[in-house]
Amino acid sequence: MKRLLLISLVLVFPLISGSWGFFGHKKINRIAVFTLPSELMAFYKENIEFITNHAVDPDMRRYVLPAEAPRHYIDIDHYGESPFDEVPRRWDSAVTKYTEDTLQAYGVVPWHINLMYRILVKKFESRDLSGILKTSADIGHYIADAHVPLHTTENYNGQLTDQKGIHGFWESRLPELYTDDFDLFTGRAFYIESPLDYVWDEVEKSHHAVDSVLGFEKALSSDYPSDRKYSFEDKGRSTVQTYSRDYSAEYYLSMDGMVERRMRRAIISVGSLWYSAWVEAGKPDLSSTNPLDLEQFEQEQDELEAKKGQQKILGRIHGD
Repeated sequence: MKRLLLISLVLVFPLISGSWGFFGHKKINRIAVFTLPSELMAFYKENIEFITNHAVDPDMRRYVLPAEAPRHYIDIDHYGESPFDEVPRRWDSAVTKYTEDTLQAYGVVPWHINLMYRILVKKFESRDLSGILKTSADIGHYIADAHVPLHTTENYNGQLTDQKGIHGFWESRLPELYTDDFDLFTGRAFYIESPLDYVWDEVEKSHHAVDSVLGFEKALSSDYPSDRKYSFEDKGRSTVQTYSRDYSAEYYLSMDGMVERRMRRAIISVGSLWYSAWVEAGKPDLSSTNPLDLEQFEQEQDELEAKKGQQKILGRIHGD
């Protein structure tokens, strides 16, 4: 009886998934470390567990900060049929054209990444080693978000096309099933001349994939036996309903490697923006004989974990 009740609760209140899921965000930050040149990689590799574990902090903050949610996406299709021609890339120009309230209402991820990049440059310039790690972990999360197609559309969870749940399906379920087969070693990080333009270009690439993400699943669902589309699986101490492995396999194959390509691109983008900030700051020496004081950040993460278990997420819920 308790097991049936638990299953029912999971069906009524689906699990909330952040972009790429916690699993994917941690993997992206972790592998991005190995794209860096040796003199920078040494610092990041020494602190790789911090960079990995704190990759999910921005999603955790969504339980306590109402302003956090818009930093993870941009509903670019809200701005018309040719939004990339209409929306100014510079923040001040976009505010003048649309107002800040409108921009916040439909997401600000490219502008927030640019803001975080400027902060990271300053952390490098001042050799604030703890701040470098914290800012690097955070910006890695937002950069990865910008590489998810469903973070660029008002139909972010298929709610407008009777495909509710596709957000977590694409960015969490599929990576969990297939990441072990991905080739995620992407080569060396490169210098990015204009981080803002680079991020906007990646957002545009993500958005161009939205029709495929939705269309392939819609076509598959229309022909697939409804009793085979979902299955129950044990997740820790819970039993959850999720997309079946057979259905997941057919959807994954229909996209011809899209999930892997976007994850690979996210990894090289994270590493390259870290690297570019370091170069712009003058390539400071990050070696130090003094232990880093990361206790404050670890305490903040513990507090966020506690809030996550006590409160509902604030703002948009991608997996609802």
